[in-house]
Amino acid sequence: MTADRTHVAALEDRIGSLRFAMFTFRDEHDHLASQPMTKQDVDADGGIWFFVHSATSLWDSIAHQPEVNISFSDIDDSTYVSVSGTAERIVDRDKIRSMWNPMVQAWFPAGPEDQHAVLVRVVPHAAEYWDSNDSKMVRLFAVAKAAVTGKQPDLDSEHGTIKL
Repeated sequence: MTADRTHVAALEDRIGSLRFAMFTFRDEHDHLASQPMTKQDVDADGGIWFFVHSATSLWDSIAHQPEVNISFSDIDDSTYVSVSGTAERIVDRDKIRSMWNPMVQAWFPAGPEDQHAVLVRVVPHAAEYWDSNDSKMVRLFAVAKAAVTGKQPDLDSEHGTIKL
């Protein structure tokens, strides 16, 4: 199933500049576990790509429990995005070579032929986002005012859901 291009563009707009995510999955005990990951790409269908080591609990766990969540944030811009989806394990040396970059090399010194260098592609179901249109100074002032007055801050913010 191919995602609606408009919805994929909306997702890319929200996470395009956000590189780092917390990747949440179910471990071998069915407990939620999270680890930081670096987003490599968002493909034309909205798939979000990550490099991962094949000898990790994340790699093992998603084989049995592929439902995951990825959360992105940019505190300076007050942007937060939570993406739920299904993780796919990808072992494709051509794709690995095409996505290879110097930052990945730091984690896999043997290069793209390293047998443990593999990919995870998350196929999103939905993304929920919170985004402020106010500057950081306006947000700080509004929160400080709210703390003094006991009233919720008056902020120009946006919250929504993108279905994929």
